[in-house]
Amino acid sequence: MFSFPKALRRSALLTLALVASAAGAQAPTPAGSYPGVGRPATPKEIAAWDIDVRPDFKGLPKGSGSVSRGQDVWEGKCAQCHGIFGESNEVFSPLVGGTTAEDIKTGHVAKLMDPSFPGRTTLMKVSTVSTLFDYIQRAMPWTAPKSLSPDEVYAVLAYLLNMGGIVPDNFVLSDKTMAEAQARMPNRNGMTLDHGMWPGKSMKTAGKPDVQAVACMKDCVAEPKVGSFLPEFARNNHGNLAEQNRMVGAQHGADTTKPSGTKPAVGGAVVGAVTRPADAAAIQLIQKNGCVACHAVDSKVVGPAYRDVAKKYAARADGLAYLVGKMKAGSAGVWGAVEMPPQTLPDAEARDIAQWLLDGARK
Repeated sequence: MFSFPKALRRSALLTLALVASAAGAQAPTPAGSYPGVGRPATPKEIAAWDIDVRPDFKGLPKGSGSVSRGQDVWEGKCAQCHGIFGESNEVFSPLVGGTTAEDIKTGHVAKLMDPSFPGRTTLMKVSTVSTLFDYIQRAMPWTAPKSLSPDEVYAVLAYLLNMGGIVPDNFVLSDKTMAEAQARMPNRNGMTLDHGMWPGKSMKTAGKPDVQAVACMKDCVAEPKVGSFLPEFARNNHGNLAEQNRMVGAQHGADTTKPSGTKPAVGGAVVGAVTRPADAAAIQLIQKNGCVACHAVDSKVVGPAYRDVAKKYAARADGLAYLVGKMKAGSAGVWGAVEMPPQTLPDAEARDIAQWLLDGARK
């Protein structure tokens, strides 16, 4: 019979003893957790995630910002999309306008009930100032969300409220003065609880939720039958669907330039049956950096088509440096009224995208 040397047997026994000792020394599993799966989050990890601000102002960070300071932040980081005075542009809806001094007194925006009024601005609709703070803090600026400090968020919100006539020029918004601003919100009394979707009295006594979660478990069809289908001659009527969807998430879009049943190339960059590695990498970079929110390869979205950019600068001697500079510094007035804010992508990625443009923005 085969046997281990004594030294190996002693080593194995010692290892087993250490493992058993470590297992016995583990802290008890917290109630509701899953044994052996993950670990409790640290206070620092929770603090980084738990940034929401409630209407009762719980969650507000310490800090403050004046209207004048907010104007500086606004003009540097917000005006390119939302306009100098919150009037926005042809893409984004106006933030300011449609409210009056009387609305601030009553807490009801009269023009919301006026069908002849042409639009609905943010300050007309929002009921709680905490909603504005929370959204600015987590989502703005568009190109660098969560990059504003608490003081900058307070300041830029103070400036926004000042543009709407809600707070005076010398107002300093802070976690201590937020309630003062809330008391002057034009639509603060415009929120209703009668829909029955809010916890508390209304849920119990008034209204019903507009969704009834009742499962239907009868007359189920065992196998669905296709009642219609898209014929091959109409497959590409609206352009290549693979180019009209982001290459993230479940729905990538079929390559409608090919017959049904044909698998697209990895990365979506299809040219016949060949995918150019450099082009596919560049397309991944524009998707990764959010460029596809405003640009498409061969059609205008918010900004120009990439192929139009390629045609404009292909013969320029300093094209690479010029395009990289435009990406990093932002651009205005070259392709229309909508400004492109400065992008925060690394220099190396900006150069790769610029070179792809100069090469013709191929797919």
